[in-house]
Amino acid sequence: MSEKAIEIKKQQVEEVRQKFEKSESILFYDYRGLTVEEVSDLRNQFREAGVEYKVIKNNILRRAAKENHIEGLDNALSGPIATVFGYSDAVSGPKVLVDFVTKVKKTEIKMGVLNGSVVSAQQIEQLASLPSKQEMIGILAGTLNAPITGLAVALNAIPAGFARAVAAVRDQKQA
Repeated sequence: MSEKAIEIKKQQVEEVRQKFEKSESILFYDYRGLTVEEVSDLRNQFREAGVEYKVIKNNILRRAAKENHIEGLDNALSGPIATVFGYSDAVSGPKVLVDFVTKVKKTEIKMGVLNGSVVSAQQIEQLASLPSKQEMIGILAGTLNAPITGLAVALNAIPAGFARAVAAVRDQKQA
């Protein structure tokens, strides 16, 4: 192999190593059997979720994982593999992929990496059932907002109750 080719491979490994380093979740799945239309649909779903989809040579993935001290991926990194990098949160990529795999029933999730630890396909499916970061923020905001809403309702009830009391006193005086 020429020095130029070796240098290109080193650059590719470094690029993927950096992706491994900054990813919250990394998924590996076998994309065999999917049509071009299905792959395009999946790519669009990933893009909307803020997740990166790449087909990377297994040897490059192995070297990048090794440089990041991630072991146990050898079983997953064989055959045609697509890689999914989730940068903003750990749940978005698994949610999209698990929903897609369940819908098309043609492909399978091989394995993944979550915050530097190797996880099984079953663990990825469990992770996909959790709320995403945006959903969690919405739940938290609703929870934090509930007491304030209750206080506002109570405070609004005071003037209405006061007005009824004044009207009742006025009605008693007139009677």
